Amino acid sequence: MKNKLLIYALAVTAVCLFSFFVFFDGCAPNKGEVFKTAQIGDSEFEPAKWGEVFPLQYESWLKTKEPRPKDKSFYKRGWDTDKIVWDKLSEYPFMALLFNGWGFGIEYNEPRGHYYMMIDQREIDQSRTKAGGVCLTCKSPYIGKMVREYGRDLFKMPYADAVNKIPAEHRDLGAACIDCHDNKSMDPRVTRWTINEGLKAIKKEKPTRQEMRSIVCAQCHVTYCIPKDEKMQSTGVFFPWQGSSWGNISIENIIKVLLSSPSHREWKQTVTGFKLAYIRHPEFEFYTNQSPHFKAGISCADCHMPYKRVGSFKISDHNLMSPLKDELRACANCHPQSTERLLSRVKTIQDRTMSLLIRSGYASATVAKLFELTHAEQAKGRQINGALYEKAKSFYEEALYRVIFIGAENSIGFHNPDEAGRILGDAVAYASKSEAFLRQALSQAGVQVPESINLELSRYLNGRGAHKLNFRPSQEFKDPYGTQDRLLPRSARGI
Repeated sequence: MKNKLLIYALAVTAVCLFSFFVFFDGCAPNKGEVFKTAQIGDSEFEPAKWGEVFPLQYESWLKTKEPRPKDKSFYKRGWDTDKIVWDKLSEYPFMALLFNGWGFGIEYNEPRGHYYMMIDQREIDQSRTKAGGVCLTCKSPYIGKMVREYGRDLFKMPYADAVNKIPAEHRDLGAACIDCHDNKSMDPRVTRWTINEGLKAIKKEKPTRQEMRSIVCAQCHVTYCIPKDEKMQSTGVFFPWQGSSWGNISIENIIKVLLSSPSHREWKQTVTGFKLAYIRHPEFEFYTNQSPHFKAGISCADCHMPYKRVGSFKISDHNLMSPLKDELRACANCHPQSTERLLSRVKTIQDRTMSLLIRSGYASATVAKLFELTHAEQAKGRQINGALYEKAKSFYEEALYRVIFIGAENSIGFHNPDEAGRILGDAVAYASKSEAFLRQALSQAGVQVPESINLELSRYLNGRGAHKLNFRPSQEFKDPYGTQDRLLPRSARGI
């Protein structure tokens, strides 16, 4: 009896296993047809060639050119590729005042994503590319090859001349496969000399593979400085990380490095007349400064390129976007809470950050206008207390760089909520102290300072070249400051 039962059990098992393999073999995609056997050249810049070997990843990368939904995030709007750009200067009028004097004060828009990196740079007001060929450092995958061929002369080369050094078919090519992947192993790699110098500065010699999944993003999603020579021509690009360490690239040390050399002061602020440095999109520095997700070992790719199933294949999604615009799909991998609860948490963080950003921005703008008043009184022969003036100037710069830091960082505080509050709280304090010093100095000089300072925002908003033309009213966005609408048709820019 036992033998019969054993034989029966074995027979049933055999039938089940046979059915299982037949069923799944018949339903599974033909891997030989999906992933072709091919070699990717060491200098292959064309993403479509990489796509012949990795078609699923290539197809998801192509989706970065598609519009993003407008209603999925609280502060970062979607975009229409043909008609509309989102104008940050009209949304945050204090930026129009503070940045008046160089390119960011003429046109400053929300970026449209990786596919449009070179296109956005070509279409924006060309005052933004006066730095020359150095502007291609983050935008074109050809930059490493070009630096090897032309050396540092490339950096000060006129922008249009530098772009013409790129093969014609790739002059609109933004971030590509070769930027982030080894062509043989597909392991994450870096191709920018800037990040290698930055890692050396913080003594990060042997990053893990998980760390590399953030470092490849740090090739571009960082702040950087474009040092100038005596003729104000660009001499290169470097990350102000000297004196910092992995996991602690603080705003305090970034400012310290920026203030350490006159060559870092790239522009002159119109309202104050001060030569200043600048801070660009510091996502990496902000996130890695001991944020909760960083301390949990989460990489940039975990949230912005989550794994997904395509048929029977598991791939990293190359359609990079905020998790907010992707139904929080990446968040669900670790957080069991409901979508509504997670969204509420994100909104709370971003609301608090935005409140502080607006407060510190207008506080800094107020100080800038007080400096304008101070300089006007000096021109009339008023004697201003030099010690108070220098203290006010020092505190003003400390406030301004913090406002720029959070304003340029793309997460509205979410990448590091506590740090966002700390930085902007300090910005408010520095601006308030600067205003107090200036008011004291002006009072000593016999100047009657009004209690409320007129920022004259319309003067800065209406004097921004093409931005003064044909703003289109929007029914979905009401500007709380009574300025022009944030939506700006491309036709108003002559495009």
